[in-house]
Amino acid sequence: MKRIVLLLTATTLLLTDCKNDNSQIQAESLLEEANTNYERGAYDEALRTIDSLRQVYPNAIETRRKALKLYQDVELKKAQEELAIADSLLQLVQHDLNYQQEKVDRDKAALRATPEELTMLTRTRMKRDSLRTQCEVLGGKIRYIHKKQKEVKQP
Repeated sequence: MKRIVLLLTATTLLLTDCKNDNSQIQAESLLEEANTNYERGAYDEALRTIDSLRQVYPNAIETRRKALKLYQDVELKKAQEELAIADSLLQLVQHDLNYQQEKVDRDKAALRATPEELTMLTRTRMKRDSLRTQCEVLGGKIRYIHKKQKEVKQP
């Protein structure tokens, strides 16, 4: 009887160990796929793959640690690219706003300002303010990611 129990226990442990090795290999495979997506610039796909890895393989601790670092890198790169685009748009809108403001000021002085001009000026200001807010949020996100990356490096 003791031999049967020992044999069953050993078999269970062996099967569990094989299952863990197989799941570890599959988790590493998902991490590699996420890394490939990151390298080719498919940031959203890389994030989805990392999320899948976290959900499907919760016990692959070492792989999940690597995935966390990659997740931070992906989010950082994505935020940096979004910030660059938003900043470029902000500069264009600010230039347009300056031009419109000068024109409206001249028209007001000559008593020729139209409601359409004033409305356009207000909408351009709103667009500028929205882009400023977006830049500030992205800048905050980037600072936060840098802070978290420093925390991970320092034990």
